[in-house]
Amino acid sequence: MIRVARAKHLARKLRLASAGNRNQALPIWVVVRTLRKVPWRPRLRHWRRSKLKNV
Repeated sequence: MIRVARAKHLARKLRLASAGNRNQALPIWVVVRTLRKVPWRPRLRHWRRSKLKNV
């Protein structure tokens, strides 16, 4: 779960929370089921390297 500070609009909190949920690795069963054709998630984002736009 991602923690979000209090002094934000609710819509912005929801966008940040959904971005945090999207930023997880693929489940192992997906990698196994696709025979490693999809070994990783291409849009993984690191909090320091690339920032969210329009949040």
